[in-house]
Amino acid sequence: MAVVVSLAAPAARPTVCRCADGDVSVIIPCHNEQATIAPVVAGFFKVLPRARVIVADNVCTDATAEQALAAGAEVVKVPIQGKGRAVRRLFEQCRSEVVIMVDGDGTYDPAVAARLVHLVVCEGFDLVNVKRIAEGSNITGTYRAGHRLGNRVLTGLQRRLTGVRLEDMLSGYKAMSRRFVTSLPIRSRHFQLEMEIAAHTAAMDFGYCEIPATYGVRPQGSESKLSTYRDGVSILRMSLRLYRDVYPFSAFLFLSLPWFAASVALVVRPVSDYLTTGLVPSYPSLIAGVAAFVVAMLLLTSGWLLERTRSFRRDALIVAANDLERQLAIIGDFTRRQRIPVVDIAVPEPAGRLAAGRSSDLGFG
Repeated sequence: MAVVVSLAAPAARPTVCRCADGDVSVIIPCHNEQATIAPVVAGFFKVLPRARVIVADNVCTDATAEQALAAGAEVVKVPIQGKGRAVRRLFEQCRSEVVIMVDGDGTYDPAVAARLVHLVVCEGFDLVNVKRIAEGSNITGTYRAGHRLGNRVLTGLQRRLTGVRLEDMLSGYKAMSRRFVTSLPIRSRHFQLEMEIAAHTAAMDFGYCEIPATYGVRPQGSESKLSTYRDGVSILRMSLRLYRDVYPFSAFLFLSLPWFAASVALVVRPVSDYLTTGLVPSYPSLIAGVAAFVVAMLLLTSGWLLERTRSFRRDALIVAANDLERQLAIIGDFTRRQRIPVVDIAVPEPAGRLAAGRSSDLGFG
C-alpha cells in the first residue's frame, strides 16, 4: 500500500543581516562613574534594545552601582581595583556571540554599536577597534596632550613589535567575538588591557579591523583615572613583555646578539695569537669569550623552546574556543528543532480494522 506524504514548501526567508538577531553583551568596567553611567547604559539600550548590559562595580565609593541598576543594567562587584581585573570578571559573565567593551565615562558614541555587531556577526571579524576622533575645537579638552602623545608613541611601538595595524590601540571601545573572548587569558591588572588585546589578535591570527567614531568630552564631575606617566610606563613594560610572549624566538635572538658580539670580540685576539705564535697568552679573554658564546646559545635555545611552547599553547586555545562554538551550535540546532511545528501527513484511511490505528494493523507488530 502506498502512503503519500504531503509537505508544504518552506516559506521564503527574508534576506536580513544575521546581526539583527545577534546575541550581544555590553560590558562596562567602572570606578566612580556615577555622573555618566546611567546615560551610557541608556544609550546602548537604545541602539541594542535586546543586549545584555553588565557593569563592573570596581571598588566604587559613589552611587555608580545604584545608577547602573536603575538604568536597567546588571552589576557585578569586583573588590580589587584595576580595569584589567574588572574586565576579567566581566568576561566570565559573557556567553554572547558578540561582546562590546566600553568605558563608562560617557566619551564614546553608542550609535556605532550596531555597526560593530554587524562587522563581528556578518563580516566575520574577531576584533573591531574604535578609533577615537575628537572634534576640532574640542580636541584639547577632550583628549589631553600627554595622553595623545603617549597613545601615539605606545601604539607605534606596539605596531612595530606585533605587526597589528591599528591606529588607536589604547581605545577603550571594542567589539569582540565569543571565540576571541574565550581564548583570551587576561593577565593585565590595570590599563595594559588594550595592549594585551592587540597582542592576542596577532598571537592567534584573528581577523580585525578599525572604524572611526567621535570621542566626546567628559561631563562635569567625571575625572579620568588614567595617570599619564605611571600608567604609560606600565603599558610600555607590558608591550615589551607581550612581544617576548608573542614572538619569543625573535625576542631572545635580539637578547643573544650582544653576547655573540662580545664572544667574537673576546676570542679574536687569543685565536690570532695562537695562529701567529702557537701560544695562548690571554687565557682570561678566551675563557670569557667562550662563556659569552655559551650564554648566547642558551638564549637562542630558550627562544626556540618558548616558540614551540607558544605554538602548542595557541593550538590548545584555538581548539578549546572552536569546541565551545561547536557545542553551542549543537545546542542551538536542538533548540530550533524543538520549535519546529509538527507537519500534518495526509494518509488515506482504508476500510476495516486499519482505521483503529493499531501498530499491528500497519505491519509493524
